[in-house]
Amino acid sequence: MGYLDIPFMKPFILWMTGLPCSGKTTIVKDLQKDIPNLAMLDGDELREWFSPKDFSKAGRDEHNKKVAHLAKLLLNHGVPSVVSLVSPYIENRENAREIINAGEQFAECYVKCSLEKCEERDVKGMYAKARKGEIKGFTGIDDPYEAPEKADLVIDTEHDSLSDSANKVKDFLKERNLL
Repeated sequence: MGYLDIPFMKPFILWMTGLPCSGKTTIVKDLQKDIPNLAMLDGDELREWFSPKDFSKAGRDEHNKKVAHLAKLLLNHGVPSVVSLVSPYIENRENAREIINAGEQFAECYVKCSLEKCEERDVKGMYAKARKGEIKGFTGIDDPYEAPEKADLVIDTEHDSLSDSANKVKDFLKERNLL
């Protein structure tokens, strides 16, 4: 597909939040198959560069702000982006919305999945390590996850297939005239 073959789309930021292993990154990778030039800002990858090993509340707050500023930069350059970040606190997500300040071009997506199901999906063994005390401040175990009360979109990955979840995101973006 050449540059001129890419359909016009407005840039957007989709801020995906949910427990670790809820399916955020998996959904984004599926979306990248159908949405040209979709940037993924993945929390695990970004943490290595921006905020290694600081999982304190202050560290998480700072990390979320850095990612929000990066997302805003991409938006300002016309790049559609999906942030795949636990963003455990309501305040984190409100700050991101304020920093990005993009109106309808910003949407918070709650990737809903039970703690039990997330633990089942955990191929890295993070939850088991957290339960043994080997990882401190792990979201959902010994650090809270504040589920969104007013998310723009809710995806239930415990009950919906990957294809259905990705299609819900695409339908939502089309409803907002972003795709």
